[in-house]
Amino acid sequence: MILDLFRLNNRLLSAGDRLVAEVGLTSARWQILGTIAAGDRPQPVAWLARDIGAHRQNVQRIVNELEAEGLVSFEPNPHHRRAALVVLTDKGMQAFEDAMHLQIPWVNNLAEELQVRHVETTHKVITEVLRKLEGDDE
Repeated sequence: MILDLFRLNNRLLSAGDRLVAEVGLTSARWQILGTIAAGDRPQPVAWLARDIGAHRQNVQRIVNELEAEGLVSFEPNPHHRRAALVVLTDKGMQAFEDAMHLQIPWVNNLAEELQVRHVETTHKVITEVLRKLEGDDE
């Protein structure tokens, strides 16, 4: 199962890269923009990295690229001088929304012929394994 999940992850990243290339994104950039968009408040890079289970340095590099392209900006963090908060710009929100619009037919195609109960069971298993792995990180 683990090897299949690795393969699935790689295929999802490759397919995602192809899907969002036309809006100037990669799967990694799309994931970070989505994490920022889903947040209920701006977060520093370290928190974004924690939320997606990635190394802070990798997320910092991508966030710096997104900032250089005007997709995100940094705001002062009232709780930590050196850990600026990452905020989507209007351009960044538009890029994220464009990517999400592209993914709707893609996801619908992937979901064709899948039974809802199987998707729900798979989600429960993945969530439980992820919870256990996150517990190992502490």
